Amino acid sequence: MSQISTVLQDLKETLPEDCTLIAVSKTKPSSDIEIAYETGHRDFGENKVQELTQKAENLPKDIKWHMIGHLQRNKVKYIAPFVHLIHGVDSLKLLKEINKQGTKNDRVINCLLQIHIAEEETKFGLDTNEMREIISEEVLNEMKNVRIVGLMGMATNTDNTEQVAKEFSNLKSLFEEIKETDHTQLSVNTLSMGMSGDYKIAIEEGSNMVRIGSAIFGSRN
Repeated sequence: MSQISTVLQDLKETLPEDCTLIAVSKTKPSSDIEIAYETGHRDFGENKVQELTQKAENLPKDIKWHMIGHLQRNKVKYIAPFVHLIHGVDSLKLLKEINKQGTKNDRVINCLLQIHIAEEETKFGLDTNEMREIISEEVLNEMKNVRIVGLMGMATNTDNTEQVAKEFSNLKSLFEEIKETDHTQLSVNTLSMGMSGDYKIAIEEGSNMVRIGSAIFGSRN
């Protein structure tokens, strides 16, 4: 059994049953994805649109592709026909473009709102007020071709585990808040937080979707 298969199966055995594992395959060759696919894994994450579309074209059609990186509005059209979940909706303008492309493709596209929880300025994301504006009835009534299914966040890259836990805990609180919002374009059940270095803390704080790359596929060049 290959290293990828072994690690993937070990991970799945340690994760809670209700936690979805996104195997982050960015920069990795299709052959690595095929190895993971052979174990029965179907959820893969990419952070560049060009790489995502190329892999989607060449690999099995039952793969669920997750766009996990920062998404530019002018590139939404390339993934709109097939993407399973867009993790990084970090502005109302981007959500409007996804809705527009969803309409063109006769699809309702699932999205997560990316919330800025880290202390690092380099990370993207909405603040709390921007999140509340997006999930207002006025905005959602215009969004017939998107469905907001939850929240995503990236914690500060630090060895301070208490800080990371606090940031994830704050996101969990917002998640519980928007779960109470009743609207046809909201179906909130996904809290995507935790990567290779901090997914165990994320799970303790309530994550039910983790995005793990290097721990499965090895470090990137």
